[in-house]
Amino acid sequence: MAGKTVLLVDDEAGLTAVLAKRLKARGLTVKTAGSGEEGLSVLGDDKDIALAVLDINMPGLDGLETLKAIKSMRPEVEALILTGYPSVESALEGMRLGAYEFLSKPCDMEELYARVMEALARADAR
Repeated sequence: MAGKTVLLVDDEAGLTAVLAKRLKARGLTVKTAGSGEEGLSVLGDDKDIALAVLDINMPGLDGLETLKAIKSMRPEVEALILTGYPSVESALEGMRLGAYEFLSKPCDMEELYARVMEALARADAR
């Protein structure tokens, strides 16, 4: 699992910074992006990214559109979706598009870390 990078994509810069800091403190390599478009650009430039953690509600490309684009660019990249506005429809759509897990914001850091590690293990097993 060494050398696997997590990409956090969220338009809430404060939240992204906190999550990145906490994941880095646990030994993970983390990149951040403030939009779906920026996330796709970062993904295109970094072949070590194994997991994208996506906010669902973002201006421009939302999390589901970003997920669809990620899966067409790099189908092996795992994805977790975070949302402050959970709905059954968006959860089902996210899973259909290939998301590994769907978590509500604010999410418990231990739960997020556990899901991140599970998704990285899945990516590593491929």
